[in-house]
Amino acid sequence: MPATTVVVVTWRGAAHLTDCLDALAAQDRPHRTLVVDNASDDGSARLLAEHPSRPEVLRLPRNAGYAGGLAAALSAVDTEYVAWLNDDAAPQPGWLAALEDAMRPGVAAVASRLEYPDGSAQSLGVRLTADGHGADLLSTGEPFGFCGGAALLRTDVLRAEGSVPAGFFCYYEDTDTAWRLRLAGWDVVVAPDAVARHRHGASTRPGSALFHRWNERNRLLMLVRCAPAIVAARELARFAAITVLLPLRRDVPAAANFRAGLRVRVLAETAARLPAALWARAGIGRRASVRRGVLWRRWAGR
Repeated sequence: MPATTVVVVTWRGAAHLTDCLDALAAQDRPHRTLVVDNASDDGSARLLAEHPSRPEVLRLPRNAGYAGGLAAALSAVDTEYVAWLNDDAAPQPGWLAALEDAMRPGVAAVASRLEYPDGSAQSLGVRLTADGHGADLLSTGEPFGFCGGAALLRTDVLRAEGSVPAGFFCYYEDTDTAWRLRLAGWDVVVAPDAVARHRHGASTRPGSALFHRWNERNRLLMLVRCAPAIVAARELARFAAITVLLPLRRDVPAAANFRAGLRVRVLAETAARLPAALWARAGIGRRASVRRGVLWRRWAGR
C-alpha cells in the first residue's frame, strides 16, 4: 500500500494538467493520485480519462474552489498521508520521497520548495507577519506554515483538527490549517529537496479584484478562528477603519484591495461568516494544547 494520496484540485486546467500528471507518474515513491475536478468545462475530463497514469477522479457538480476540493477529497483518502498539489505545479521525481522522509514523529505537515519556472524560489513554507498575514518564506529554516501548492500532511491529524476550511474557497486555507496544527502541538517543517516547479497564477490571477477579495476576507476569518482575540479584533478594526477613511485620502494605492467597494464587500462577507468562524474558534480552542498568545508571540513578525 502506498503511504500517500496526492490530491490535485483542478478547474479548467487542461492547459497545464498534463505536465502535473506526467510529473506525478515519474515519482520514485509509490502513491495514489486523486484529481478533484471542479466541474471543468474545458476538456479536462477527457484529458483525465485518456492520461496513461489513469488517475482516480472525483468530479464535483460545481466549482468548490481549491479549499472546497481538498475538503471533498479528504473523505476518499485512506492513506497515512495526503499531499496537496496545485494542478499548475510539476514536482521533480524525488519530491514525494523527500516529503515522506521528512515526516518524523511530532510533525504533522511538510512544506515543499516551490520554484518559479526559471528555478528561482517562490516558497519554502510560510511565515506569519506582525499583522497576521501569511507570507512566503524564501530562506531555509523552520516555517510557521506551508504553502498549499505542494505539501504533505498526516491524514488522521488533518481530520482530527477540523479538516480544510472549505468555505474559504481559495487562499489562506493552508495558513489556517498550519495554524490549527500548531495550536494542537504539532510541528511544521520544510523539505528543501522536495522541489516542484510552479506556474504561479496559471489557475488564478494574483492581483485581480477576485484574488484580493478572497485573500482579504479569508485572512480576517483565519484570524477570528485562530489568532488571539485582541489580534483578531485589532485587525478587523484596522481593516474597517482604512475602508472608512479611503475616500478622504489622496494617496490611495492602485492595488485592487484599496478599492472601497471591494473592501466593503469583504467586510460584509466576513460579517456574514462571523458566527460560523466564532463557532469554529471555540472548537479549535477546545482541541488546542498551545495557548494562542504563546504561539503568536513566538511566530508573529519573524
